[in-house]
Amino acid sequence: MSFKNLAPHVARTLLGLTFLVFGLNGFLQFLPAPPPEAAARPFLEGLMASGYMMAFIKGTEVAVGVLLLANRFVPLALAVLAPVMLNIVAFHLFLTPPRTLGMPLVLLGLHLSLAWTHRASYAQMLRARPTRQASLHDVAVGSFARAS
Repeated sequence: MSFKNLAPHVARTLLGLTFLVFGLNGFLQFLPAPPPEAAARPFLEGLMASGYMMAFIKGTEVAVGVLLLANRFVPLALAVLAPVMLNIVAFHLFLTPPRTLGMPLVLLGLHLSLAWTHRASYAQMLRARPTRQASLHDVAVGSFARAS
């Protein structure tokens, strides 16, 4: 197996493991978290005060991690993960010291490389004017018309 064929599997596994572990840690707290930086504290307190947002984010991370590790619905998992990933990078870019930006950038690189690998799956979604496709109504009417 060449590197070109192996790289997406490695990227998918690393990204999946990372989000599964850190997502589960949000619920089970088996990894100690360092105290937040002063600039990040109000943001994190706001997420916790909402009563649902941190659980929603961590639940999304767990679900995406499972999908990536199972190699199922990978393009969908990457699309769902995109806003979470952008917020992780922005959080470390703007609210924490520069030394904390390394891991988020590695994860972003893995994410982007996987998105590139699955770029054909996003082609229709990224068209400015989508092509006309048969709707469920068209399919039902067409099959009914053929049956009669």
